[in-house]
Amino acid sequence: MTGDAAATLKMVAAAAGVSKSTVSRVINDSPNVTPEAVAAVSAAIKELGYSPNRAARSLVSRRTNNLALVIPETTAKFFSDPYFASVIQGAAMCVSETEFTLSLLIATEHDLGKSRRFLRSGSADGAAVLSHHSDDTSYADLVGTLPLVFGGRPMSAEGDRAYYVDVDNVAVGRQITDRLIVAGRRRIATIGGPTNMAAGPDRLTGWRLALEAVGQPTDLVELADFTPAGGAAAAQRLVDRGVAFDGLFVASAQMAMGALGVLREHGLRVPADVGLVTVDNDAFAQAADPQLTTVEQPTLAVGRTMIEILLARIAGERVERVTMLPTTIIDRGSQ
Repeated sequence: MTGDAAATLKMVAAAAGVSKSTVSRVINDSPNVTPEAVAAVSAAIKELGYSPNRAARSLVSRRTNNLALVIPETTAKFFSDPYFASVIQGAAMCVSETEFTLSLLIATEHDLGKSRRFLRSGSADGAAVLSHHSDDTSYADLVGTLPLVFGGRPMSAEGDRAYYVDVDNVAVGRQITDRLIVAGRRRIATIGGPTNMAAGPDRLTGWRLALEAVGQPTDLVELADFTPAGGAAAAQRLVDRGVAFDGLFVASAQMAMGALGVLREHGLRVPADVGLVTVDNDAFAQAADPQLTTVEQPTLAVGRTMIEILLARIAGERVERVTMLPTTIIDRGSQ
C-alpha cells in the first residue's frame, strides 16, 4: 500500500498487533509505550503509509498545499552557514511558481519529536530534508509515510529507498585534490567533514583515491564539523603531528577559513608553502586571503530540484530516485 492509500488507525493497530489506543500513544510520542510496541507500530505505519490527518480528511484531494523544508541543525549552525540560505532561496523560488506554500522547520535535537509529529500529522503534503545526519532517524524512517526528498544522500538504512538530490562528492574530493597534485604538491593532508553526513566520508574517499593514484601517502587526515572553529582545531592537530605537508584539501570553505588562520600563525604561506583547496564558493572562500580555489556547488539548483521532485512525487509522477547535479571548479591559484 502506498502513502496515498486510505490506511486507517484500525488497520495500523491490526498490522502491529496492538490496540488503537496504543497506536495513538505511539503517534503522539507518549512515553508510556514499550519499545517493542513503538517498533511494531512504526513498522506498520511505514508499511501502510498511514498519516493521521490525511486518513481523517473528507476532501477528495486530501491536500494541504503546504510543503515542509526541514533542516535538522542548531539555530547557530543554520544562521552561520550560507549553504542553507542559498538552497532555501532555490526552493522558495520554485514554490513561488506554484499554489503551494513552504514551511521552514529548523529542527534542533530538542525539537525532533515535535517536527516528527508535524510531518506525521498530515500538516504538509511532503517534505524536503536538508543536512541529514546518519544518527538522526526522525526523518529517514518516515520514508513511505509521506513523500520525502533529501538534500544529500541519506546514510541511514532507509537511504536505499529514499529520493535525494546531491553532487558526486567522491568526484568533488578527487578532482580538487588533483589540482594540488598537478601543482606539484608532494605531501597532501586533508581536513575532512563529519562522518555522520555523506559528504564527509565521500569527499575523504575522493582525496584518498587521488593520492593513491599517484602513490602519495594518505595518513595525514583530521576530521572536523564544517565550521571555522572546527577547521582551525583540525589544522592545529595536523601541525602538531610534526609531519611537513605542502598541500591541504579542506572539505568545506568554512573549515578552510579556520585552517588558513592556523597556517598563518605557524608561518606557513598559501600558496607559497602550502597549497590550499576547498569546497563551496561562498563568502568564506571569497573573503579568504588569498581567495581559495574551490568547488562551486549548485546550491540554488539543489533547492529548486528538491522541490520539483517533491511536487512530482505528490502528483504521483514517476521520477528518478537519485538526482546528481554538476559542480564547477573555481580556480583562484591558492593551490
